[in-house]
Amino acid sequence: REGPGIAEQAEAMGALVRAGKIRHWGLSNETAWGICAFRQAAKALGVPPPVTVQNGFNLVARGAEYELAETLYREQVSLLAYSPLGGGMLTGKYLEGARPPGARFTEYSNFTARFGTPLAREAIDAYAALARERGVSLASLALGYLRSRWFVAAMIVGATSVDQLEANVAAARTELD
Repeated sequence: REGPGIAEQAEAMGALVRAGKIRHWGLSNETAWGICAFRQAAKALGVPPPVTVQNGFNLVARGAEYELAETLYREQVSLLAYSPLGGGMLTGKYLEGARPPGARFTEYSNFTARFGTPLAREAIDAYAALARERGVSLASLALGYLRSRWFVAAMIVGATSVDQLEANVAAARTELD
């Protein structure tokens, strides 16, 4: 066994809430089973349960829709979606094999390799075509889609410049029909 068990973690989080050091707590990279186990442990211990989970979710990695959504609903847990732009792949900067200087996939070829698979690239190309057809950027389509999911409380975006941050904020405001 590595590290503290679920009950021990829930108990520690409860102690932090009681001490006024935190208001709420959440999980990261957790499965549906894990969310339920943490919530059950918290209930058994009489401590506040986790209220959120931070997991990867984007147009190319949509596991939350079929692995977590029902659990999130039934357990009243919200998703903080990280990597909503697929490590930058859903910004459009890598379309048609482009490798912009200084970009993560250019510098680190194995960076989040799951977004560079042939199937992922095919999906990204199809999403890019749909975005063009709809008159929005690929990033706007990607973030707008996540925004439309009822279980996404927030998207965790990364930016290496103010321009990128402003583009992400604008894209995140996109509403899809």
